[in-house]
Amino acid sequence: MIEVKHMETLVAIRDGGSLQEAAERLHLTQSALSHQLRDLEVRLKVALLNRRTRPARLTTAALRIIELAEEVLPRIRATERELQRLAAGRTGRLHVAIDCHSCFQWLMPALDAFRQAWPDVSLDLSAAFSFAPLPALLRGDLDVVITSDPEPSEAIRYAPLFGYELVVAVARGGPLAGLAHVDARQLADQVLITYPVDRNRLDVFTAFMDPEGVEPVAVRTAELTPMIVQLVASGRGVAALPNWALTEYLDQGWLHICRLGEHGVWRTLYAATRAEDAEASYVQAFLAQARETCFDTLTGIQPAPAG
Repeated sequence: MIEVKHMETLVAIRDGGSLQEAAERLHLTQSALSHQLRDLEVRLKVALLNRRTRPARLTTAALRIIELAEEVLPRIRATERELQRLAAGRTGRLHVAIDCHSCFQWLMPALDAFRQAWPDVSLDLSAAFSFAPLPALLRGDLDVVITSDPEPSEAIRYAPLFGYELVVAVARGGPLAGLAHVDARQLADQVLITYPVDRNRLDVFTAFMDPEGVEPVAVRTAELTPMIVQLVASGRGVAALPNWALTEYLDQGWLHICRLGEHGVWRTLYAATRAEDAEASYVQAFLAQARETCFDTLTGIQPAPAG
């Protein structure tokens, strides 16, 4: 029942000291202001002005509404300013989730650079390893999901970041160490070390082994890329990882890299956003910064294929 205009009117009466001064402040006629007050008094069934005094004085009820106004009006004005900045594309929220464990290597520098250029955009980062991130994106819990597994949806826009090759890391001196590439059957007697995610989110299965009907002898999981590398180097198994995620470990002489098949398995990493937010200035700026950082930071990647 109490509207913003009512709170503004009572504040103006208090600050102006009279109905005439309040009307001038609000760019109203004194008659229109008086009518607005009487309408509110009828709605609330309480007097807001003691009209027997000269000038008329605010009642206790009016002062209570003014207390409310002092809490609410600044928040409304701040929100209006925020919405104006949002409409101009200078502010917003980017809650980012990554669907790949090794993405931290390039994503953190990208977020740092973006934060400096867009300080008014609220940034947050979470790992999407243990939940389905795309439904959370549609619900509005997230704003960007970094993923290599796009699910077709008219409500989601997928912006390609870069293409990369999925390769198999094996121990130096192991039975596969002399091979330039492996076929799926050659992994059937291997322990496959993976991140702890659902099988249908692991490209080594969906794009390489499952089509050939091949199963590894066992699957072992590890949370972090360095842990996986240590397990592979010590002969505990093999791991399929993005080529760029293994670059820093190759110079240490622990690993040998094999392609998956003669021609390799290439994947694309995407940034998924809600379709209605995809053209926002700060979203486009984040995508541009992410691509720039990727190609400055990583080796072995290539521009994502068009379409």
